[in-house]
Amino acid sequence: MGKRKPDSLERVLGRLDNLDAVNLTNLVQRLARERALLEAVFNAVREGILIIDENGLIEYANEAASRMIGIPEGDAGEVSLWKVLPDLARTLRPDPEGRRRPPPAFLKEFALSYPEPRYVRLYMVPFREDHFDKRQNRHAVILTDITRDKETAEEWVESERVASILLLAAGVAHEIGNPLNSITIHLQLMGRQLAKMETTPETARIRKSLDVCSDEVERLHGIITHFLQAVRPAPPDLREVNLLEILEEVLNFQKTELDNRKIRVDVEINKNLPMVLGDRDQLKQVFFNLVKNSMEAMKMEGRLKVRTNSDDDFVYLQIGDSGEGISREEVSRVFDAYYTTKKGGHGLGLMIVERIMRNHGGQVSIESEPGFGTIVSLQFPHKDRRVRLLKN
Repeated sequence: MGKRKPDSLERVLGRLDNLDAVNLTNLVQRLARERALLEAVFNAVREGILIIDENGLIEYANEAASRMIGIPEGDAGEVSLWKVLPDLARTLRPDPEGRRRPPPAFLKEFALSYPEPRYVRLYMVPFREDHFDKRQNRHAVILTDITRDKETAEEWVESERVASILLLAAGVAHEIGNPLNSITIHLQLMGRQLAKMETTPETARIRKSLDVCSDEVERLHGIITHFLQAVRPAPPDLREVNLLEILEEVLNFQKTELDNRKIRVDVEINKNLPMVLGDRDQLKQVFFNLVKNSMEAMKMEGRLKVRTNSDDDFVYLQIGDSGEGISREEVSRVFDAYYTTKKGGHGLGLMIVERIMRNHGGQVSIESEPGFGTIVSLQFPHKDRRVRLLKN
């Protein structure tokens, strides 16, 4: 291909040193008009358009991009895309100097929670600047709002999945609930008969065993009730909660089983962890399911690791185990209904965890490798995430 011929503006710029004041003024006015025209064109486009430098700093954002990711007007040049899209930053591998560099070309879908919940498809390519400083490594980023398409597809999949789960739940409730009711009635009759008998060491032992049986039956009733609530959860009752307090309650409740399995719990927490908005009961269910999964993966004499952290936008909690780990193929399916790697498992625990986290505006992710254990990461938005966006 032959060389591209320079246009009239390039020819004028090439003689910039020879322009007098009048022609220079005319050139500035022409550049301003062309800039205004280009901005009007970019702002008329429905897709978000960004220009970022090699460190992720946003140098330009059209109106659509500003709306999608919540950049205040006039703040381009002061906000990092890595800060706005922390999931993107974690996707990009840091270089030896610890900086996250954009790849030559990149396409990925992200779920945003700020300034409003939405799904976007992000396409990033190098931005060529033939007439400026070629040492600058800039990228053009195109953001497409795919919320409507994503929600339509997810609603169909979710409706099919929920329908099958509810059918299973109804069967479980019927098959287990009826025998438990019968057991409860007979335990009550036995208790009444026992109350009429003379109190002796033998009857005292029987009374104690009867109380244990009654407590266990009541516990099973609670398990069924919570199971049905989990597969068809009510909207979360969001209140300010301390994640560490909820986690401590769960670990104390499971302490006996942890001790019996000789599992050592290693907790490294930030005592000043920010509060989040959450439903206390639903979050207890999340922690209970994850700790239970870790215990079952480790069998005996394992190590359970809990880590917490936070940044300007999110609170993070990780639960890791030294268990068997799972393969990459299995990791991609662990959130599917009925899919399980455990013998006798029902395959609903992680699906319930994902749904609860999604209803809280958070995310859950899993890293695992056979023979090295599993780490489950929970990400919660700050309670005031919707009303602020800290600058880089």
